[in-house]
Order: sequence, then structure tokens, then C-alpha cells
Amino acid sequence: MNFTLNVLGTASALPTTERYPSAQVLDVRGRLFMIDCGEGAQMQMRRAGLSFLKIEHICLSHIHGDHLFGLFGLLSTMGMLGRSSQLNIYAPKNFHPVLEFFLNTFGEGLRFEINYVPLEMEEPETVYENKTVELLAFPLNHRVETFGFIIREKMPPFNVHKEAIAKYGLTIAEIGALKRGEDVVRPAGSMTVPCAENDFKPCSGTSEPLVIPNSEAAYIPYVPRSYAYCSDTAPFPELAEWVKGVTLMYHESTFPAEMAEMAEKTFHSTTLQAAQTAKDAGVGRLLVGHYSSRFPSVDFFLDELRSIFSETDLAHDLDVVEISYIRKS
Repeated sequence: MNFTLNVLGTASALPTTERYPSAQVLDVRGRLFMIDCGEGAQMQMRRAGLSFLKIEHICLSHIHGDHLFGLFGLLSTMGMLGRSSQLNIYAPKNFHPVLEFFLNTFGEGLRFEINYVPLEMEEPETVYENKTVELLAFPLNHRVETFGFIIREKMPPFNVHKEAIAKYGLTIAEIGALKRGEDVVRPAGSMTVPCAENDFKPCSGTSEPLVIPNSEAAYIPYVPRSYAYCSDTAPFPELAEWVKGVTLMYHESTFPAEMAEMAEKTFHSTTLQAAQTAKDAGVGRLLVGHYSSRFPSVDFFLDELRSIFSETDLAHDLDVVEISYIRKS
């Protein structure tokens, strides 16, 4: 089942001939979440083979042009293509006048509803969920009100060991309880095992309630996948805790280590700061982007990043990153 990140743009502030402004699309089991929508996002979606009409959710981190200027064109294209299904937009509360301007100026003829969810939280909160996935938003540390996002799968049902089914003669109801993560408790007098299938234990009831621990009889088949998006932000202590253990974290790395003073002044992060956050959070993998246009090549960023967190990669426009399951047994 898909959990695939499509990187559309990796530039900060100014686009370059090699980098479009910030925009990403995460494909979660065929449902598309767009994260930021910088200028040229539509063109990059065309190149990536992504459908405009399959986008169900748009997450806007903040109201700076390099994260927003592609939105009006995208919404207009959706209208011209005859979109009729609801579109959900999650953005800071100062996005409201921007949306009103678009609707009042360019919205005539749109046949789809825009469900705008204003972001005002002070710590991670769930802003959307269905049976299999949830979207959380949390504040970042930037010059204007800015939010990061976590998209993660929900915990799957437990699988039950076949050996436990045979050993204890589990009933359908007991298997159901184990799948829900519960222990099985049999009252006093219950058989420990089915008599006909056991020749090495006495066929008698228990004198006390029998507990079959979930930890013995069942297991989680895989670790749910998760993705965190952290751009734009200066470092702050809570961030590592909020994104702790995610499978993949995208973190801005606007500047190299030598430009720490500039990063502090502009409320951005350096390579070393991004890598330290990943290390402190214990994430599975770090992907960085939002590069300053001062640097035609950012290849040298990688050595700085990996000096602190080895599982780091540089994002490039039109990269496709598969976020994989970690299987359990």
C-alpha cells in the first residue's frame, strides 16, 4: 500500500533553474495530501504524473509566498477540470483573507466546496482522521505563524500466532479480543488446553482464572509508517519530542553550518541543527530541503548533516521517496 512522498520543490524564497519553491505530495494508499504549494506546483505535478483531482487535502505551513503562490492556479485548474468533491485546506488563521480574496475574485464557477480548517494549536493536535490515517499539525518557530505536519498510519490490528491458537484452543471471541490488543482471561474451572489435542498436560480445569497475555499470543504485523514535515523553523526544544520516532522527517536546511548567524536572524535552520533535531527525535530517516539560492550546489551540505545523523539524504526536485514498512513477527 502506497506511502510515497513526491518532492515537487526544494527552493527557499527564490526559485532557481534547478529548484522550484516548496511543494510536496504524499500519496497515502491512493489518497493525496499536498504539503505547501509554491509557484510552479502544477507544472511539477504534471512532470511527476500526479492527478490534480485526486488531491483531497492541502496543508499550508505558513503565509509566505514561496509556500503559497502556486495555490490560486491549482484551485483554478481544479475548477476548470470539473472538480466536484470537497477539498480540505489546513492553514494558519491568517490564510482566511487570502482564501476570501481568491473566492471573491476568481471563484466564480467553482463547483467544489473548500473546507478551510484554521490552525491555532500550541502543541500537536489531530486535524483530520479516517479509519487508517491521521493528520496532525503543530506550531513551528518562524518569523510568522507557522505549522508543521505529521501524517501517520493508525496502529493495525494485532495478528494472532497460529501456535497460540492451537496451544490454547482459542475461540473466535478470544481471537477477536487478542486482535484488539486485549489479554484473554478465562474464569476458574476453564480448560487450560483442549484435552483431545494435548497428551502431555492433565486435562483438568484451572483453579484460578487463566490469563493468556496478548504479548505472548499476538503481535503487531508492522510498525505504522509516518511522515513529518518541518519547514520553515528555527530550532526549539519541543520539536524533537513532537516528531519522535517518525519513519521519515523532512526538515528545512536552508543554510550550511557556517551561516548559523544568518539562520538565527531569519528563523531558519542550518545543516547541523536539522541533523541534531533528527538525532534527538530518533527518527528513522532525515530528508532535507528548502535550500538557499546562494548555493547552486548543496552537495557539501551532506557531509555536515551526516556528521551528526548518518541516515540523511538531500531532497531534489521530482524525487520520489518510498516510505517503507518495518515488518514485525
